[in-house]
Amino acid sequence: MQKETSNPLAIAVLGGGSFGTAIANIVAGNGHDTRQWMRNAETAAECRDTRENHRYLPGVPLHPELQLTSDLEQAVDGCNIVFVAIPSKSFREVVKKVAPLLAPGTMLISTTKGIEHDNFHLMSDILREETTDMRVGVLSGPNFAKEIVAGHYTATVVASEDEALCKAIQSALHSETFRVYSSNDVFGVELAGALKNIYAIVTGMAAALERGQNTISLLITRSLAEMMRFAEAMGADPMTFIGLAGVGDLILTCSSDLSRNYRVGYMVGKGKPLDQAVAEIGQVAEGVNTVRLIKQKADEMGVYMPLVSAIHAILFEQRPIPEVIRNLMSGAQTFDVAYSAKP
Repeated sequence: MQKETSNPLAIAVLGGGSFGTAIANIVAGNGHDTRQWMRNAETAAECRDTRENHRYLPGVPLHPELQLTSDLEQAVDGCNIVFVAIPSKSFREVVKKVAPLLAPGTMLISTTKGIEHDNFHLMSDILREETTDMRVGVLSGPNFAKEIVAGHYTATVVASEDEALCKAIQSALHSETFRVYSSNDVFGVELAGALKNIYAIVTGMAAALERGQNTISLLITRSLAEMMRFAEAMGADPMTFIGLAGVGDLILTCSSDLSRNYRVGYMVGKGKPLDQAVAEIGQVAEGVNTVRLIKQKADEMGVYMPLVSAIHAILFEQRPIPEVIRNLMSGAQTFDVAYSAKP
């Protein structure tokens, strides 16, 4: 059912993956002039002809008004809003290409939950570095694309210091089944989206080892403690992490095999080499690369992150999982909750 909108906008979604496709379908369904850009011309043509993204969302019909193209200039021409749903390793490259094609004041919204490889730049940093006179925001939350397009009730967070941008994105995306909350903590929302991917790997391992719900609950709650500790050290608001972009996304990603990072952890837990596990997933598992970056940054800053160190030891130091578990369980027993509303 198409939602009536009195102020239709021209909106582009850059990226042909599952989440980009889900966002494009929502926006088109809300009556906006919607274009989805895909890097591969053959893929774009196939999606146009079949009205389906067979690779990432098989069986899901694309909205009849959604335009699909591999022409970047055609995709963003005259657009008020551009969602950038590109994996972190290719994010800067695509933003560099699109920057000269955008009008000043265009709203640029990153949906990518990752950190750039060669430094510690988040996607909003890249948007600011590679463009001029743009309005920047990020979108993050507990959002599996397959469930969004299936019409399951879902909520997300748009974060920006630009209040008008947040309201515009809320209006563009809101539907009967998709709700958008706002935040002004861009760094915290984006950092939460990147960090939670790490911990999905360890809960996937726990599931593979047939550990019970006590173990999963332990891992999720101590993961949240690590995330908040790291966020505070980095200058983000740790309270952002008790919202949708933090604990909401953490619970989702750590509890379902729809998560690519969870599936990688599960395969490694079953004894498969990391490279083989990543190859079998067939999609980007951002958490694998994020582990290296967070471990390095935590060591530099002296932030206590035992779970990150444990995951790093298993994935990249070839340490046996039982040995790593024993070390974790024999570590220091610290305070449960580090933050309190009491003075």
